[in-house]
Amino acid sequence: MSATPGAAPLLIACALGIERLALRTGGDRGGAEGPVTVLRTGMGPLAAERAVGRALAGPALSRAAVLATGFCAGLAPGMHPGDLVVAEETRGPHGTTPCVGTDLLVKELTRALPGRTVHTGPLTGSDHVVRGPERPALLATGAIAVDMESAATLHSAVRAGERPVAAVRVVVDAPEHELVRIGTVRGGISAFRVLRAVLPVFFEWHRSLLLPRR
Repeated sequence: MSATPGAAPLLIACALGIERLALRTGGDRGGAEGPVTVLRTGMGPLAAERAVGRALAGPALSRAAVLATGFCAGLAPGMHPGDLVVAEETRGPHGTTPCVGTDLLVKELTRALPGRTVHTGPLTGSDHVVRGPERPALLATGAIAVDMESAATLHSAVRAGERPVAAVRVVVDAPEHELVRIGTVRGGISAFRVLRAVLPVFFEWHRSLLLPRR
């Protein structure tokens, strides 16, 4: 399907090169309703905030819907690498950012990836890799997962102008499956394969935003 002329663009933000590789090799861009940009922000909230702010300041992406994605750490017992997290909101030092289209994302991810568990709830931000006793402390706040860029990405996006935002993450690190180093991702674990498979779901989310409201 060709892109709809004049459709608002979609900005998909991730932090790592390995995440961008998964997204670039994971689907046919012809399924998108408008221009799609996959932005590698770099690691950490400051890098994400700056990169997204710069991207949205340009005329090409000034109206873009923004979706933060990549890998995350699960906080709840029983989560496994390859599980999906759809944020109902992101939480960071600047406050809470509500996400749009959560129910649709859950439905489409369940259909696209049968057998994969999809978790929904608050996604909290951190400025470092969370380990050990930090997990239960964050879980006690109600968050189900944590990463370093989503909250900053969505905060920067809505600060630049009103737009739909969402965050979908793939669990790579969980309480019973703690990651020793991020380089382990390069070993081809299930999280990479899952991330490769989600791009069409992001297009469907974006497409739903363009439908007339009743």
